[in-house]
Amino acid sequence: MEDAGRFMLLVEDNPLDQKLMLRALKRAGISARIVVLADGLEAVDFLLDPDNGLPAVVLLDINLPRLDGLEVVRRVRAEERTRLVPIVMLTTSDEASDLERSYAFGANSFVRKPVDSEEFDEVVRQLSAYWLELNRLPRSP
Repeated sequence: MEDAGRFMLLVEDNPLDQKLMLRALKRAGISARIVVLADGLEAVDFLLDPDNGLPAVVLLDINLPRLDGLEVVRRVRAEERTRLVPIVMLTTSDEASDLERSYAFGANSFVRKPVDSEEFDEVVRQLSAYWLELNRLPRSP
């Protein structure tokens, strides 16, 4: 996959959750660029546009306006160019059906957002360290 300056795509419609995520990333010392989008259709359009490059990871909420996160995963996986982009479902959902469908549609991981601020920061730190530093990405098709 393209590595035009590794970046992370955060797809989250809740402004407070966006702010918490950006704060947690800053606290974790993450220097990668973070692109923030607020709905599923924006995410699909962004990911399918070859001018944007591909992110090192997509952190994707399930409950989004216009297209939910599950439909985003389904559409992204259907395209050759984006089928291997790592997608982490980062959600408040605790529904078994959301977990199962996320993996069935091709998500790489399913992480429940902790309510506690310190736990949230630690989850974000661990996700960032793994997906931005440890994980290796294949070249684009």
